[in-house]
Amino acid sequence: MTLDAIDKKLLKLLQEDSKRTTKELSLKLDLSVTAVYERIKKLEREKIIEKYVVLLDRNKIQKGFVVFCHLKLMQHTKEFISQFEKEVIKLTEVLECFHVSGDYDYILKICVENMEEYREFMVTKLTTLQHIGSTHSTFMIGEVKNTTAFVL
Repeated sequence: MTLDAIDKKLLKLLQEDSKRTTKELSLKLDLSVTAVYERIKKLEREKIIEKYVVLLDRNKIQKGFVVFCHLKLMQHTKEFISQFEKEVIKLTEVLECFHVSGDYDYILKICVENMEEYREFMVTKLTTLQHIGSTHSTFMIGEVKNTTAFVL
């Protein structure tokens, strides 16, 4: 599907605030409410809009301690990779997991309350996963940029 200028503007508006009504969007886009509704449905059908979520302030929910954990597997077999990925998905402290190239195999973004909780997570959960060779943790000092919006 090719996005036209109106689709792009609509997506920009929805990324800023997905709770906007079709009426509000129609006024900003100079389209009818029905036309906006149909465009949104088309974008959802085409999976350009995957889902609608609420973004939480991690500090207000005691998850402000952010760790980037670089992880190496013992071997790069299909079995080890598959098993690790199945297990890491279940860890609620892990918000993001990327399979990467370079010195490490994976980078995990982990959000917990503090260093003590991170230590407990490492000892009781992460290091109990099979096939982990080594880990290296980096702690966030400050957040410079954090966005979920794509520029189209």
